[in-house]
Amino acid sequence: MFGQLLALLGVIFATQATGLRCGSLFENLYGIYAHRSGATSMTVENGGRWGGWCFKEFCKPGTYANGFIMKVEPAQGRGDDTALNGITIFCSSDSKKNIQSIASEVAWWGGWTRPKWCPSGYLSTFRLRTEPAQGKGDDTAANNLQFRCTDGTTLSGDGTNWGSYGAWSQTCRGKGICGMQTKIENKQGRGDDTALNDVHFYCCY
Repeated sequence: MFGQLLALLGVIFATQATGLRCGSLFENLYGIYAHRSGATSMTVENGGRWGGWCFKEFCKPGTYANGFIMKVEPAQGRGDDTALNGITIFCSSDSKKNIQSIASEVAWWGGWTRPKWCPSGYLSTFRLRTEPAQGKGDDTAANNLQFRCTDGTTLSGDGTNWGSYGAWSQTCRGKGICGMQTKIENKQGRGDDTALNDVHFYCCY
């Protein structure tokens, strides 16, 4: 299983090398090819304010998300903290075979945490831990993520602890989460980097 996950994550690392595919132009270009009929958006109200929405990506028809992994930069001490940089969800059918990874877009800093899986069923709702704007301080925006599965299990990501969790998103009334879209701020040079700011997930029947 671990070898299969590494192979799937290779696709994500390859997209990072080409730069962020975010903003209305890229959403329009990639959205044509990343669609699933009947998908409905699931959002939260406490996402960060910086950056742009990247392309949408969906699980293959007949599959839904039953696990996730995050890319997190740990506390940098006196350096610039970015906290949560990326989210990947793992999609499969009821048989849990032929696992597919999807990630929308991912920022540059940090490393991948260990995967978290629903014991049964699929991801059905989420909430985001974010830090509000710090004024002249170091902004991090999104820090961590929690999901609930259709079997009632809560899965907590291994993110950082700045800020606080907001309210849970809508609960998927279909079979489970089937897609996602991230909001990411590009590199700021000598400015304050925040990386991932917000995320939308999609529910499918």
